[in-house]
Amino acid sequence: MSQRLSRVNELLKREISVCLEHHFEFPGVLVTVHAVDVSVDFKNANVFVGVIGSHEETRAVVNKLNGKRGQIQGKVMKRVTLRNTPVLHFKVDDSIERGVKLLDILDDIGDVDVPEEEN
Repeated sequence: MSQRLSRVNELLKREISVCLEHHFEFPGVLVTVHAVDVSVDFKNANVFVGVIGSHEETRAVVNKLNGKRGQIQGKVMKRVTLRNTPVLHFKVDDSIERGVKLLDILDDIGDVDVPEEEN
């Protein structure tokens, strides 16, 4: 990935996070922007959000964000100047949940008694 592309990804991540914090409310859930992945031609951007809540709440948050995509893009692009304004596509990032499950599995494996070998 080029250095410019990674800088744009980080900049958009920060600005989208600020926009969501100031202009949207998600009662009962915590929403964070984990990463932004802008395409090489800067026309599309996948925004990976983490939602702490139930599966239904997660789906509702992502649907709300995708429904308000134009409004979010407008607010973000007032602060970020790019030749092409990427179209934002919000997606669920469940990497934290997968990590917790993996750690639980590793803990379960660690708790299993292994018989010692005789010398």
